[in-house]
Amino acid sequence: MRAVYILPGLILAGALVLSSAFIVDEREKVLVLQFGEVKQVIDKPGLSFKIPFIQDLLRYDDRILGLPTQPLEVTPLDDRRLVVDAFARWRIVDVAAFRRAVGAGGEASARDNLDKIINAEIREVLGGVPSQKVLSEDRTALMNKIRDNARAKAASLGVDVIDVRLTRTDLPEQNLESTFARMRAEREREAADEIGRGKEAAQRVRAEADRSVVEVVSQARKEAEIVRGEADAKSNAIYAEAYGKDPEFFAFTRSLTSYERALQGSNSSMVMQPDSEFFDYLGSEKPPVAPAP
Repeated sequence: MRAVYILPGLILAGALVLSSAFIVDEREKVLVLQFGEVKQVIDKPGLSFKIPFIQDLLRYDDRILGLPTQPLEVTPLDDRRLVVDAFARWRIVDVAAFRRAVGAGGEASARDNLDKIINAEIREVLGGVPSQKVLSEDRTALMNKIRDNARAKAASLGVDVIDVRLTRTDLPEQNLESTFARMRAEREREAADEIGRGKEAAQRVRAEADRSVVEVVSQARKEAEIVRGEADAKSNAIYAEAYGKDPEFFAFTRSLTSYERALQGSNSSMVMQPDSEFFDYLGSEKPPVAPAP
């Protein structure tokens, strides 16, 4: 008879032990609830126990989770609207506070709350800077500020916002064409300014070159006149010396120069008397002899 009672008792005891024992995975945290109240937080992996039929378990992911936010429009300081979305990484650090904050909604409710918090911080932070700073590659400071503000507000949810990254910062579709037109006009204006400055520089270079040419030509003419004057003076001195030594020979050389100048060209012709002085040496049988040096 005892065996009849012992066997069911052993089975019942085994069932109670099995229903009270549970394993905590290293990737999760476990919350032990008793009549809806938090009785124990288990964050170490291994075998644990609870009171059967009285206590319940809630398991929460202890890994770093991702949250892509919904795209939203922001208006920076220069009133250029931008479409921005972000990607956040977060983690549950206080499961008891997390349970109190989100209730039975769990992670889904936490994601909705985090999305609202992060989008609000994106609007606030990006609304205080010009769009050029938002669109630039160096916007780490902006993302860090969004993360820090979101982390402070999300602490009441029992979560830690580890990082926030802006994944897209674009202009709205309706603003793209006007923006492109403004960019084209700006580039054309800059090109016109560069062309104008280039023409102005070219005119200055040409004016400088013309002035240099005038100065060089004037200096060359001046030097040529000086050389010519010196040559004429020397020539006159030579002629004067020759005239002083032998006036007849000097007259002969002057006549040869006159003949050369008068008979230049293929159609040169002169009408004069045969006894003209011009022919004095042409008709002479013996030209004058140059004086001995």
